[in-house]
Amino acid sequence: MGILNGNPKDEPLHYGEVSVLWAASLTAKSMVAAYSTLMNHAGDEDLKKLIQEAIMLEQAEMLGLDEMLKEHGVAIPPAPPERPKANIEDIPAGARFTDPEISASLSREAGLGLTALSQAMSQCIREDIAAMFAQFHAAKVKFGHSALKLSKEKGWLVVPPLHMEPAKV
Repeated sequence: MGILNGNPKDEPLHYGEVSVLWAASLTAKSMVAAYSTLMNHAGDEDLKKLIQEAIMLEQAEMLGLDEMLKEHGVAIPPAPPERPKANIEDIPAGARFTDPEISASLSREAGLGLTALSQAMSQCIREDIAAMFAQFHAAKVKFGHSALKLSKEKGWLVVPPLHMEPAKV
């Protein structure tokens, strides 16, 4: 029996899996800091709830990733310092992100995250690690849907030019 047979948890990680686990952990930690900063800029209460959901999503990813890295003796990437709470009124208008900008940023990051998670899954030969990334992917799909729905409800969605069929005469 080879080293890649049997229980995936008994199989070694390959270098690509180590790298993608480490990079995903660092990214999740960075996104928690970024979203915490955006929380200071948000005025809309529904948007604040969506940002909080994004923070919790990234924290859950971070915990799973760090646990996997620890199990295999890999050094955990550092986390940025926790962001302080700020009063939105203390941020000058020209330096403040607007709610539509924040919403667009959340949607963009969800899309980029989906691409990165798909790539991570494709690199894995260990089923348990691929499944973990698939769980993160499913959660991010759900989050992306929530972000799109909120953008539409609030009128923040910037719609690209629509292709309309020419009228038939």
